[in-house]
Amino acid sequence: MSKTTLLRTESLRLAACFVNACIFVLLVSGQVACTSKKHTAVVSVIPPVSKAPSRGLPPDPIPKAEPRSRYGNPPSYTVLGKRYHTLSTSSGFTERGIASWYGKKFHGRRTSSGETYDMYAMTAAHTRLPLPTYVQVTNLENGKQVIVRVNDRGPFHQNRVIDLSYSAAKKLDIATKGTGLVEIRALDPLHYPLAKKSGTKATQNTNTEKTENTAIWTEEAGQRVIHGRPKVFVQVGAFSKRTSADQLLNQLRNLNLGAVSVSSIARDTGVLHRVRVGPLPTVQSADITFAKLTDMGMREHRIVIE
Repeated sequence: MSKTTLLRTESLRLAACFVNACIFVLLVSGQVACTSKKHTAVVSVIPPVSKAPSRGLPPDPIPKAEPRSRYGNPPSYTVLGKRYHTLSTSSGFTERGIASWYGKKFHGRRTSSGETYDMYAMTAAHTRLPLPTYVQVTNLENGKQVIVRVNDRGPFHQNRVIDLSYSAAKKLDIATKGTGLVEIRALDPLHYPLAKKSGTKATQNTNTEKTENTAIWTEEAGQRVIHGRPKVFVQVGAFSKRTSADQLLNQLRNLNLGAVSVSSIARDTGVLHRVRVGPLPTVQSADITFAKLTDMGMREHRIVIE
């Protein structure tokens, strides 16, 4: 990532850390959003966090049934002017997008759930999932998978779907790059197969030729698989009428954004026509395109991974 992108991401995470502390203290005192009014809260001493592991990375946690965290699960909350609505259940939840990670500057600080952030544990932050939730995260570019326990709120960067601990990012091979294209799948502790191995690639399909820069994976333990390298787009709008999509398409073609197209998909309610920029070569280029569209007054655009 560029220096500007790193600084922007760090600033957002620092702001998020402050908001997390604010959310925690106010939830303790019976509030659900940050205000300027002072409150008194009784906060326990933060337990020590682990040191860097001397023998490799920690194993993935085994999903287990846990009660909802007392803190960090308000019906909704606002961060940096945006309102987030927490989910009542994680059942059936899946999501694709860009993952990031957070490390030393937040090691030992309190999370939204009241627990201590440990960069060497297998944890993550998510804006909407109930705390705690166990999720399987798959790196769509190399097929590696990990299981993490979501115990924090974030990321509040507009184009990120999950913030991973350092250990989780390292196991997925995205720690050095800073971001990665991922799929998130919530796990049901009551039905999760204990024998499943994580942190490894799915079995490669020997009947399909694998070419350079292409990820090809097969079915394993009932999980969905990847066929072909993931592509990054910025979706600017989606319409039931093709004429509306074409109108936006023509508008975007005059803005020097690169390749713009309409992709149509059939749904139970009819055909949906999606106007998209891309595919884009990198996460950074997607962020730049997203920012340009925002500056142009667009409000419904989002980054999508296919």
